[in-house]
Amino acid sequence: MLGNERQNIKIGSNVNVVQKQDQRSGKLTQGIVKRILTNSKTHPHGIKVMLESGIVGRVKEILS
Repeated sequence: MLGNERQNIKIGSNVNVVQKQDQRSGKLTQGIVKRILTNSKTHPHGIKVMLESGIVGRVKEILS
């Protein structure tokens, strides 16, 4: 599932995110959502979240 809609993302979800410095390469980082940082319902590049590891990125895929 894509991470463009805030309603699809829940705290505790397992997701793949792209970090700011990895946007050009498209390298994905997997983790569990700790906080949802984007307030709007949708975002064309993905909803910004903070993972439990402290990494901040935009959700590209929701794994579970």
